[in-house]
Amino acid sequence: MLNLASANWESVKTPPVQQNRIIAAIDLGTNSLHMVVVKIDATLPAFSIITREKETVRLGDRDLITGELKPEVMARAIACLRRFQTVAQTFNAETIIAVATSAVREAPNGKDFLHRIDSELGLSVDLISGQEEARRIYLGVLSGMEFNNQPHIIIDIGGGSTEIILGDSHEPRTLTSTKVGAVRLTGEFITTDPISNSEFQYLQAYARGMLERSVEDVLANIQPGESPRLVGTSGTIETIALINAREKLGLVPSTLNGYEFSLKDLQEWVNRLAKMSNVERAAISGMPEKRAEVILAGAIVLQEAMTLLGVDSVTLCGRALREGVIVDWMLTHGLIEDRLRYQSSVRQRSVLKQVKKYNIDIEHSDRVAVFALSLFDQTQGILHNWGDEERELLWAAAILHNSGHYISHSAHHKHSYYLIRNGELLGYTETEIEIIANLARYHRKSPPKKKHENFRNLLSKNHRLIVSQLSAILRLAVALDRRQIGAISQIQCKYYPDDQEFHLLVFPSHPNDDCALEMWNLDYKKGVFEAEFNLRLFATLEPSKVAII
Repeated sequence: MLNLASANWESVKTPPVQQNRIIAAIDLGTNSLHMVVVKIDATLPAFSIITREKETVRLGDRDLITGELKPEVMARAIACLRRFQTVAQTFNAETIIAVATSAVREAPNGKDFLHRIDSELGLSVDLISGQEEARRIYLGVLSGMEFNNQPHIIIDIGGGSTEIILGDSHEPRTLTSTKVGAVRLTGEFITTDPISNSEFQYLQAYARGMLERSVEDVLANIQPGESPRLVGTSGTIETIALINAREKLGLVPSTLNGYEFSLKDLQEWVNRLAKMSNVERAAISGMPEKRAEVILAGAIVLQEAMTLLGVDSVTLCGRALREGVIVDWMLTHGLIEDRLRYQSSVRQRSVLKQVKKYNIDIEHSDRVAVFALSLFDQTQGILHNWGDEERELLWAAAILHNSGHYISHSAHHKHSYYLIRNGELLGYTETEIEIIANLARYHRKSPPKKKHENFRNLLSKNHRLIVSQLSAILRLAVALDRRQIGAISQIQCKYYPDDQEFHLLVFPSHPNDDCALEMWNLDYKKGVFEAEFNLRLFATLEPSKVAII
């Protein structure tokens, strides 16, 4: 017999800290693919850039009819990623963290493309939402610029989207993402060269209209008396800073980080660029050749954003999404304990925000989470081999499993899947959100089946196994609080491998409560658990005693 003692469900295992770890981060953007390789000094904690790599692949150049990523573009991207892998290995990077943004996010074949990357290169790419992209951009900027406890507005103009963020030294107050980017707008609205006056006017009006809501969200969170500084990141703004510095100073500063230019300078550049052809723009001193095609649209987005925000200058920061990916990795691996440390709780705060939004009974959900984690801990290494990361996903699913009641009691497990999947949970990758949503989906009724579209969305066999096993655990946890009154105080598991028997000892909160409904529900729901782990489950009500969970 194996007696599986209950573990502290709030405990977090901290891995030993290695010094001077080298890791790489890749950003699959709409216009370019970028990689940064860094050396982490865990004692500070901080990181220094070893090398940067960039290639203009144009993932955003999608099929105009289907919206799919083009075969030749995907082939270029895979060849580029293979080269990035070689560079990372040359510098002895222990891991490569890769994220994909709007172009892949919006393409119907985006997930198939990521699956192909995994198959051909063995590289796992996380698909992240617009808000999650904004959060990591904030982390990247915060790692490279001192905010001095003052609010800052960050704008990142990419190929497919523009992120506008309001944040201070402690946390981001507003995270927005809008589908206006330099590549997207160029492809959709510019057909003349030089641009015609009518297209120019329309492009300005369209950008302004699209950005209005994001700007309103940012301005609404600025407190009276605050005057946030605008910080700009990424290709469009770097290019404008570069050509402006060359013209104004006659040279390029040793670093553009911290370089500032005015709205007036920008407006002059917009008017000049609008009168030029692509060839003429490419001839501007400091203009990267492939940037010349899309710089006008990007400059218009920046001009309209600055006008709406009511700011008269922007300061460049050389760090953005890929550096934010590094910071986020450091946070999740316990390497940051300073002013950024609070970010490690961003997942928990994001989940609890959804609790409030969907009027979830947090006391019931919390009890279900306690039971789920207790079952997880007591069966770890015995029935399953999942670790801390999967445990955290189970916690989130347990807290949010009943969110579907917000729509309807009928089939609420399916509504829970939809709300979680589309709920902008921060701190999680798209794959992790898909796992959480599936776990909640299968807390009742049918077990996971390949014919279910939501289950097929999990491309990896490993991810489907997580859902199959942990949803079986979640079912039992839900049954243990069937009346939602906290009738059961604790549980203890005993496993008899020779007989393939799993005994669940249930301790009531009150001596006179026979917990009949909970015991019946356990018996009713145990079939999925038994089938998943190939055993027989026997639940028995024990004498009441003090809870140790």
